[in-house]
Amino acid sequence: MPTSDTLVSTEWLAAHLEDPDLRVVDSSIYLERNPNGFGYLYESGRAKWAESHIPGAQFLDLVDELSDTRGQVRFMMPAPERFAEALGRHGIGDGHQIVVYTTGMVMWATRLWWMLRSVGCRNVAVLDGGFAKWTAEGRPVTAEIRRYPATRFTARPEPRRWADKAEMLATIGNAEVCTINALSPETYNGTLNTYGRPGHIPDSHNVFYGDLLDPVTGAFKPVAELRPKFEAIGAFAKPRVVVYCGGGISATMDAMALTLAGHPDIAIYDGSMGEWVLDPALPLALGDTP
Repeated sequence: MPTSDTLVSTEWLAAHLEDPDLRVVDSSIYLERNPNGFGYLYESGRAKWAESHIPGAQFLDLVDELSDTRGQVRFMMPAPERFAEALGRHGIGDGHQIVVYTTGMVMWATRLWWMLRSVGCRNVAVLDGGFAKWTAEGRPVTAEIRRYPATRFTARPEPRRWADKAEMLATIGNAEVCTINALSPETYNGTLNTYGRPGHIPDSHNVFYGDLLDPVTGAFKPVAELRPKFEAIGAFAKPRVVVYCGGGISATMDAMALTLAGHPDIAIYDGSMGEWVLDPALPLALGDTP
């Protein structure tokens, strides 16, 4: 079957839904602001998947099964071997075309897409427009759960796709790296204190993930509209781009847009603000400029 490594349309998925090498995945998570403090509360989308999903779709849980749950920061990338074992248990293996979607915010689909790319998987794409576009077009859904036999998924880690706290600190004042904050302008400039310490990592630019999608269809905007957003901050004048957000989730939407626009060297700061704010010695800047 033809393969894709970025986005597939609802038309493409409908045409290939019965291909034996296709694996469709729902990675939905729902979040809301924590009413008793900073950050967010998370709920797995498994229950809604069980009620209605694209035929053949499996549910992969980023809350625990596909995340490292041992530290203070949520949703960190697990060890590649553990990640590969989990995929294999779900019948996702070498040679399969994987299509990821969500019933809510697309960031959870792009997060899994980036995780898969970081272990060398190229046949993985996000359903552009997600479940909302699929159902709006009257395409089929089901509550029937399809099981696939366990198989082998081979992880080929590409560590350069991730940045850690030390690299982020080194980006401050580094003319070779463009650092991007994917959060809302209010969070970036410090007006909104979401993570316990307001502001952004010094020298980082703001490209809000919400500005990357068509407000009507929920699909990514055309490359002709996406690329200028990043050219305006000098991203394509730098050999490397590192993107962060609150927890390494919405940053992957910027990473998708940058990939579509053709940037060759992109990384996600996995710990993002959730990790950065825990160390009071690490600097934060306020205001609308880097």
